[in-house]
Amino acid sequence: MNLEEKLKILADSAKYDASCSSSGSTRTSKNGIGNVAFSGICHSFSSDGRCISLLKILMTNCCIFDCKYCLNRKSNSIPRAIFTPEEICEITLNFYRRNYIEGLFLSSGIIKSPDYTMDLLVQTITLLRKKYHFGGYIHAKAIPGASEKKLKELGLLVDRLSANIELPTEHGLKLLAPNKDKTKVEKIMGYVKENQTKHFVPAGQSTQMIIGATKESDLDIMEKSASLYNNYQLKRVFYSAYIPVNHDSFLPSLEKPPLKRENRLYQADWLLRFYHFQVRDLLDQKNPNFNILIDPKADWALRHIEEFPKEINHCSYYDLLKIPGIGVKSAKRILSSRRIFQVSFDDLKKMGVVLKRAKYFITCNGKYFMNPQLFKKEFIEKNLVYEEILPTSRPHEQLRLFHE
Repeated sequence: MNLEEKLKILADSAKYDASCSSSGSTRTSKNGIGNVAFSGICHSFSSDGRCISLLKILMTNCCIFDCKYCLNRKSNSIPRAIFTPEEICEITLNFYRRNYIEGLFLSSGIIKSPDYTMDLLVQTITLLRKKYHFGGYIHAKAIPGASEKKLKELGLLVDRLSANIELPTEHGLKLLAPNKDKTKVEKIMGYVKENQTKHFVPAGQSTQMIIGATKESDLDIMEKSASLYNNYQLKRVFYSAYIPVNHDSFLPSLEKPPLKRENRLYQADWLLRFYHFQVRDLLDQKNPNFNILIDPKADWALRHIEEFPKEINHCSYYDLLKIPGIGVKSAKRILSSRRIFQVSFDDLKKMGVVLKRAKYFITCNGKYFMNPQLFKKEFIEKNLVYEEILPTSRPHEQLRLFHE
């Protein structure tokens, strides 16, 4: 099998892993090639909207595990391949020189044993760093069950590590991935947290959960995410809508992946990390799942309509963050501006506020954007739902969902 055939197989086998966004590293190479910037690499967006890319491949799609949801499980009859460390170096450097990529995301099926697999990853990245002096971003997947010695070796070479929790609950993991043990994943997370420095995993760690393969509620998922953030200081939890690639009686029958649900979880995750929301603010036992029709922040505002409208020129920073359509940056701009002048609706547009959502929940200088008699929950909800289903020709407006 030639290198091109291997690349086709092992790049395709890696596409279902979402945990490869990157940021927070400043690695540079004085005598080699490649560098890392704070803006981040690998299929994410920089602050100016640029898409940043990386080579995303598996070392091998051979695996000793038989996870029911995984395309690469050992019982599947699919083409198999394995790269040598030198082959991965050759591909990475050639792609980088052609400006196809700015870094590498390297994962692997588990071949022979966790330590054996980790040793292959360490060999590969050691070659890239030491022999070829590659200073670009590298994100590697840690293999649960590998020794701390191998984890330390890998962590000193890469910018970010991830160990996928895979499913939100231990019950789900036992059902669909009986070979995997959440304690082994959390052991990796704990080790990275305790040892992280500017030389060891400087860009932190992330993880991924598959959404919709088991019956957990959104509340179960968000409580797990909050626990991971609090206990292990993760940079990101990634949510991957379950894609039916295998036939198995334990797997749900879905016509299409639950992408809208995935989107709502990402929006709620953003609220937890940057907007000072708690899981209990968004969901509870009576309402354990997000409203598919409107985003979690707007849904929260409608359920607490008695707290609105808020006066833009008087409310606190934390109250500003509760207003749909106002993000962290625009809230700070409002605070800075109102020290100098009274902020108007026109000013809010210039500050980046999404006024088409915010207008329902605010007043400026005591004035409501529309007829005050229209400040009714039913009217606002109807309009917000309508605006959500309107198609947009500007992709950056869709990305705002993750920032407001």
